[in-house]
Parts: sequence; C-alpha cells; structure tokens
Amino acid sequence: MGRYILRRLLQAIPVLLGITLVSFLIVHLVPGGPAQAMLGPRATPLRIEEINRTLGLDKPLPVQYVIWLGQLLRGDFGTSYFYNQPVLTLILVNTPRTLAVVGLGTIASLLLSPIGAWQAYRRGSVGDHVITVLSYFFYSMPFFWLGIIMILIFGVWLPWFPSGGITSVVGGGAATFLDWASHLVLPVATIAIGTVAGWSRYVRSSMIDTLSLDFIRTGRAKGLSETAVVLKHALRNSLLPLITLLGFSIPSLFSGALFIEVVFNYPGLGLLFWDATVQRDYPIVLGGVVVVGVLTILGNLMADVLYAVADPRIRFD
Repeated sequence: MGRYILRRLLQAIPVLLGITLVSFLIVHLVPGGPAQAMLGPRATPLRIEEINRTLGLDKPLPVQYVIWLGQLLRGDFGTSYFYNQPVLTLILVNTPRTLAVVGLGTIASLLLSPIGAWQAYRRGSVGDHVITVLSYFFYSMPFFWLGIIMILIFGVWLPWFPSGGITSVVGGGAATFLDWASHLVLPVATIAIGTVAGWSRYVRSSMIDTLSLDFIRTGRAKGLSETAVVLKHALRNSLLPLITLLGFSIPSLFSGALFIEVVFNYPGLGLLFWDATVQRDYPIVLGGVVVVGVLTILGNLMADVLYAVADPRIRFD
C-alpha cells in the first residue's frame, strides 16, 4: 500500500503543475485587474501603470508565472493585494472553517445515504415512492437556492437557527461552542440534504442489483437470517460505489461550499475566494485553487484506499 500511495502522490505532481498553469493564465487573461479594482472606474492609465509596476504585473506572463511558482515551491503563496497579509495566513485561518462545513455535511450525507438501501429492500412501497420524489426534488436544487430556502424557513419564519455569520459575538469576544455550532447547522444541513439526495439514488440502484446476485440467494438458502443477508452481505457490497462517488464528488462539494458561504455570509475559504475574485486579488485566487486542488487529489486517493479496504478482492499491485 505504501508504494501505491507514493506512486499516486508522484503522479499528482504534474497534475498540480497543470492546475497552476491553467489557473494562472485564466486569472491573468480576464479583463480588468487589481489596479482597476483598487482605484475604481475613474483610475487614470498612468496610475494603473504605476500600481502594476509596483505589484510586478507589468512583466510578461511567463516571467510572472515562473516567479510565482518559485515562491509557491518555497511555501510562499504571496501577499494579498487588498488585505496586505500573507495569503498562506489567510488560507490557514479560513480553510478549517470550510473543512468543518464540507466535512460535517459529507459525514451526515454518508450516514443518511443507506436510506437508499432501505428503498431498494422495500422497492415499490409507499415509502420508496415518497423518498424518491423528495430525492429528485432536492437533487434538482442548486446549493445556493436550497440555502436561501433554509434561511427563509429556519432563519426567518421559524427563527430556530442563525441565518448567517460564524458567531453572534460582536466586538471580537470569545464565542461559546453552542454559538459556533448553531451557526453551522444551516450550512451543514444544506450540503447534507443536497448531497444525500443524489447519493441515495446510487445506493438504491446498487442495492437492487446486489439483491439479485447469486450469493444473496445462496445465503438465504443456507438459512441465514434476513437481517444478516441484508445488512452484512447486501448492504456492504451496495455501499462500495458510494466510496468511489465520494472521491469524485469532492470538487463539487467545495464548489458548493463557495456558494453556501456566500449565501450564509460564512467566513471560510469559499467566501475569501469569492471576494478575491471580485477584487482581482490574484494571490488569494491562485492560492485557493492550489489548496482545493491538493484537497481534491488527497480526497480521491483516500477514496481509492478505502475502496480497497472495503473490498478485499482489490489489490494495490
């Protein structure tokens, strides 16, 4: 397993280089720039040229890329144009908040996804049809629209939870754990509901196929209890595709977190990335792309390892 993980990590190096190159070119080719964003629409060309020279944006793009990549390899993500702080510091402060939202939402989705197995076992029942309708309903909703509905229902009509922010403390005081957790409820629930709506459909389809296999009939013929057949054999095999789906869903989860953080005004990596994009703060935008790329690669590697652990027939060689 160690050699397999090392080989995958080495293969990730050219992927990350490709991500940095493409993202660098796209960011710098978009019309406008940080100087225009700083000075506003009335900025004079002379002033824009002065700021670009100060920031090093007057150099050719290949030169800028080599300089930025060299800094990145030394662990220097640059300095934010607007916050005037090291980008790495901003990322280290905001990434754990985003990981909390995405991680808790993903865990909740994984715990709720086996409901699709119950649907497959009760295929054609009223409960199956009701859950299917609800799954399609929530699966068709974008994260930002579902978040707005959650705010409207549980933050305005039924003011059970805060509708935005990370704490209710004003003035920099220390927030309690309950205060912090209450602000996480709606963002996490939005990710969980939107994700489990799609994942449960995969589990249902996989469970239906598994229940028709020969080893399930053999287990019943040998006198195994229905609980053992369904939970120990059928459910375990039907959850295998969910592990692969988890690895491929990590990029969409982070992109969904961006919209959720904007909707809930939750200060995480997504909101930081959004503000930096609007302000043309290139170092933050590129730093965010690198961090999300690394997390996506690690997530896919984790999914591959878990898949082999769950299915003994898979070998790393």
